Amino acid sequence: MTRTITKIPEFTDPLGETLHLLRLTGTLYCRSELTAPWGVDLPSFDGCMMFHIVTAGHCWIEVKGEEPRLLQQGSLVLVPHGNGHCIRSGPEEDAVPLFDIPVEKVSDRYEIMRYGGAGESTHITCCVVRFDHVAGQKLISLLPKVLHINSWADDEDSWLHSTLRFIAREARDLRPGGETVITHLADILIIQAIRSWIDSAPEAERGWLAALRDAQVGRALAAIQREPEKGWTVALLAKEVGMSRSGFSARFTNLVGESAMRYLTHWRMQLARAQLKETSDTLAVLAERLGYQSEAAFCRAFKREFGVPPGSVRNIDTP
Repeated sequence: MTRTITKIPEFTDPLGETLHLLRLTGTLYCRSELTAPWGVDLPSFDGCMMFHIVTAGHCWIEVKGEEPRLLQQGSLVLVPHGNGHCIRSGPEEDAVPLFDIPVEKVSDRYEIMRYGGAGESTHITCCVVRFDHVAGQKLISLLPKVLHINSWADDEDSWLHSTLRFIAREARDLRPGGETVITHLADILIIQAIRSWIDSAPEAERGWLAALRDAQVGRALAAIQREPEKGWTVALLAKEVGMSRSGFSARFTNLVGESAMRYLTHWRMQLARAQLKETSDTLAVLAERLGYQSEAAFCRAFKREFGVPPGSVRNIDTP
């Protein structure tokens, strides 16, 4: 299969451009109708994000290393790194492995789970999604273990609040096309939740995310992400953002934590690893696509970055 690197439309906001690159690929969406007592033990899903939208009732979520959290109706909770976790009707309830619970298959990507005793009812839309771009993967790596938003407590006019109510109605009625509506709305909610975290989290005020917001360095990062194959130099990037070479170099390193050329190499290598896993393109084709003058130069750069030759990642995952 031949696959080229998609050209990215130019945005005025580098952070917005990065959010555009999230490109969610839905793996599974499940409408869960649960009656107390109940507990579900979800396994780890490597390379995926899991999230739950509580559309009726309440439940508890417990992620290893984190305190149990009560999720009220209207809660949206993300487990960004695909860590295994439990959701329960009560904090002490036993949890049954997810794949031991029967489900009704509605479509390839949507299913319905009905499980539990005869007690209080809780409805949850559960999703497992994957990100298929390096920018999205980098952004997700910066998120906390658990990201929790309680939208029902927000302003009644909040669009997030309204979207959650719309999902709740679609999940309840499941009219023709309802699963398609839910999956698209759920994807939007993930991005909105990440935006909400970026706007409020102290962690987003430093490092790569802070650099994306910087007027000059953010534009340089966006330029690298948009055209990784271009023959970028420090001088060319500085000219791109209207700074002196020395001023830009110092500002980039201070904000990002590494030099501009090191960042460019790292970015190219992450793209290369993704392309090696997803395509059958030759090393020569990838080298040219990512701005290397020869296959040998590309292979040397790849081995310096990952400690193994590029051909090896077609069969195994590199650390």
